[in-house]
Parts: sequence; C-alpha cells; structure tokens
Amino acid sequence: MPSNILILANNISTTLGFVIVISVVAIVIFIAYYFSRKQRVLRALSKFKYRKITQFQTNELTKVIGKTLHVHEPFVAPFSKRKCVAFHFVIQQKRSNGKSSYWKTLVEQSDIQDFFVEDQGEVVMIKPTKVPKNYINYMVTDRSVSSGVFNAPSPKFLELLKHYGVNSKNLLGFNKNLRYTESIIEVGETVTVGGIAKWKKLSEPLSGYSYSQIATLESSDEQKIVITDHPSAQFSQRKL
Repeated sequence: MPSNILILANNISTTLGFVIVISVVAIVIFIAYYFSRKQRVLRALSKFKYRKITQFQTNELTKVIGKTLHVHEPFVAPFSKRKCVAFHFVIQQKRSNGKSSYWKTLVEQSDIQDFFVEDQGEVVMIKPTKVPKNYINYMVTDRSVSSGVFNAPSPKFLELLKHYGVNSKNLLGFNKNLRYTESIIEVGETVTVGGIAKWKKLSEPLSGYSYSQIATLESSDEQKIVITDHPSAQFSQRKL
C-alpha cells in the first residue's frame, strides 16, 4: 500500500508540474500577444469614435478611416520602391550562440511625414512628429526577402545590401543568413488614424482645397495620435 501511495503521489507531482509548465508558457504567450505593438494600437483605437470629417467635434477623441494622400514629396521605400508617407525596415543576420540562434539587427531605419487622410471626398490633416514623438503606430509588413547558404540573394536584394554596407557573404565565401522586412504606409493606401479633433484656419491656401479651414487630428500630453494600416482597424462601424 505505501508503494502505491508513493507512485500515486509521484504521478500527481508529475502531472502538476506539467500543468504548471503549460500554464506558464500560456501566460507568457498571452502577455507577449496582449502587449505587442499591434494589439496596443488596436486597443488604443477602440477608445476613439468614428466620425465623418465634416462632422468633427472639437476636442473629441475621433478616428477616421480613409485613403492616404501625401502633403510633401513622398518617401520611396528602399526595396519595393513604392511611394509612401511612412516606412520602417530592418536588415538582420542570423547568428548562433552555443546551441541557440538569434537574429541580430544590422540596419534599422524608419521615418514619417505629414499626410492627409481622405474620407468620402473630405480630407483631414495628420502631423506626426518624431521629437517629441506624438504618435504610436503599427504598420503591416509589406515586403520580406531573405538569403542563406543555399539561397543566394536576388540582384535587387544584393543591391540593397550593398547600399547599406552589408556584405552578403562570410569569410568562407558562403551566403550569410540575412533577412529584410519592410513596412510602409503607401500613398493611396487605406489607413485608420485616431486623435483629438480640431479645426484649423489656413494661413495659406492648399492646392486643390477650397476651404478656409481644415480638419486635423492632433495629440496632447496625455493622448498620442494613433496610426495603422492594419485591416482589423477598419472594421469599425461608420454610423452617423
């Protein structure tokens, strides 16, 4: 009997340990998902009320869903060569550390500029600033390309690597394990933007815009502008 009890206790202990490990892993995965940039941006946008631009109410937390239009000469994305108002790209190399491996970032760049969002024929101006940073954003990865020992970089990828001073081969002449990811807000792309609604008088007329004032979505010390091109943010109801 004591031996049976001991075996049962060991089984319970093993099962309990397994349950604890699974629970910890699940909690870690949930925390990583919940606090990811994507989820933080989507949750932030849920606080804003969608309004038609013509019905903006001053100082109300408002979001708009519409087509991106450039104010200035747009950026050109490094790999896809598409015109955009915001971009973020990363070049990484896979490296080994004992029995494990990781991706080391070699080059990372991002930028953003003023832009319009057009909704139902009306426009709202968005003025993100980097210093101090008055916005949070999440951009869907649009392009991804890689190379490896048996996967030579394409001529286009090789040209980009050379431009940023990254050697595609190691000392033995083999192709490095490299990857490039690019996220942009393309001119003409549908975006969702949330901010504090304002109406601004124009000191100078805007080309193609006949009104003396323009709608804007702005930030405050407590509230940042929220910007994303993720489709999930576009499912908001547009009832007015």
